[in-house]
Amino acid sequence: MKAHLMFPDRDFDADRELPSNAQDLTTDLELDILFDAMAGGDDLLRNSARAAVLGSVADPTTINYRQDILADCLRYPQEARGLYRLIVESIDGEKEARWWGYESGRYPTSILSGASKIVDYYVGELRKLRDRARELSSKLTSNGFADLFSMLAEELSDDYLSELQSHLKTLEFRHGVLMSADLTEGGKGTGYVIRKPNEDSRPWLERIFAKKAESYTYTVPDRDEAGAKALSELRDRGINPVANALAQSADHVRSFYAMLRNELAFYVGCLNLQSRLTEIGEPICLPSVSESEADRRSFEELYDVCLALTANGKVVGNDINADRKRLVLITGANHGGKSTFLRSIGISQLMMQCGMFVGAREYDASVCAALFTHFKRQEDAEMESGKFDEELKRMSEIVDNLSPGALVLFNESFAATNEREGSEIARQVVQALAENGVSVYFVTHQY
Repeated sequence: MKAHLMFPDRDFDADRELPSNAQDLTTDLELDILFDAMAGGDDLLRNSARAAVLGSVADPTTINYRQDILADCLRYPQEARGLYRLIVESIDGEKEARWWGYESGRYPTSILSGASKIVDYYVGELRKLRDRARELSSKLTSNGFADLFSMLAEELSDDYLSELQSHLKTLEFRHGVLMSADLTEGGKGTGYVIRKPNEDSRPWLERIFAKKAESYTYTVPDRDEAGAKALSELRDRGINPVANALAQSADHVRSFYAMLRNELAFYVGCLNLQSRLTEIGEPICLPSVSESEADRRSFEELYDVCLALTANGKVVGNDINADRKRLVLITGANHGGKSTFLRSIGISQLMMQCGMFVGAREYDASVCAALFTHFKRQEDAEMESGKFDEELKRMSEIVDNLSPGALVLFNESFAATNEREGSEIARQVVQALAENGVSVYFVTHQY
């Protein structure tokens, strides 16, 4: 079973390695404020939000897929939150079932017992999840939710779940273990296989008084420890394949729940952020997304979401139409909002490319292959290098990871040297980037 609420064809890995510039993006765009607002104090929500935003995708199809799911959640926030709570409660409830879990088991018998308890627990939870999906199918109608609900309905029928519980009951081996084996030269056993006992359909009274079938038996003497150990080893050899298969099944169900929780966590984080922004009266919109080649970037009332969250009130937005413009230079007086505007460009680009809404009245933009920031830094406290040398080093690292279609945000870069030298370096860098298909937004005081 697959959740597929973040990608239409693959899983979302909230713990995957982030891009090499993830820390620079977090620092320069003040993204911790965004993550905290989405998390609402929940570390799991924060981790999913961070992984999604910093691991944003450049595929408009995937972005639109997430936007449709998010639109469902925005229309029915209580239902979406309720579904997430159901998953979290199921995972938390497993801890009690896992008390005898197979993770700590050393022998096939203990592994089988622990895995059986976990699978039996999740049978009930899967039934609750399937029933809840049926109730929500008329409201959460995006392709992502529709596919998830359809999968749950098809794979978790009552007949299937009842049969599964019947198998688990059989694996309790209340009447002993029936198995077969082959004998090799020397009388050693091989090919141990657990067998399912034939069901006796005779009436119970007939079974009681019927003549017992002939069989060969051997009873281990009470004090024969070696014999008891040998018998236990024979039992474990037969049980081992079954125990491993059931343990894998338990892992599969648990991983499905964990994946569904992590993917729903992203949308719950979006709901938390939407609630905060609505409280302070800021607009949001689901952006119109274009391919990188379209080179579109226009918006109305775009604002710095992190600034609005920090100020806990409305902030001034900006309008611009920069379609087909590869280079945008931003200048003006000190404390006039240049850096804030630049951050709003970066934050909105990341939010759009992870499938979120953005902080604007209207927003139409192309995806970028990657986003980089080159903001001014404080002097190296350990004096290992000068400030200008540090700027050039960071620029070199960005260039090493650049590709056509990327977007680079400069904030007063190359200002650590004199005006003439800094301007010439900036001109050469920007010209090279623009000529190679990289879009540049540059805040500067240089003339």
